[in-house]
Amino acid sequence: MDTQLLRVGEAARVLNVSRWTVYRWVDEGKLTATKIGKQSLRVIGNSVDKLITENRTHH
Repeated sequence: MDTQLLRVGEAARVLNVSRWTVYRWVDEGKLTATKIGKQSLRVIGNSVDKLITENRTHH
């Protein structure tokens, strides 16, 4: 993901979770995000990568 900014829906698709889970994870600090304008939230792409890496399970 590098340092690109993802819309909440895009981050949700990458993580295979709902948009509401993405909002909750931002509130909990599991994902890093920034506001664009007054209402648009963008998720930092490398925080998505980090979350995936930290929660990867090996079988």
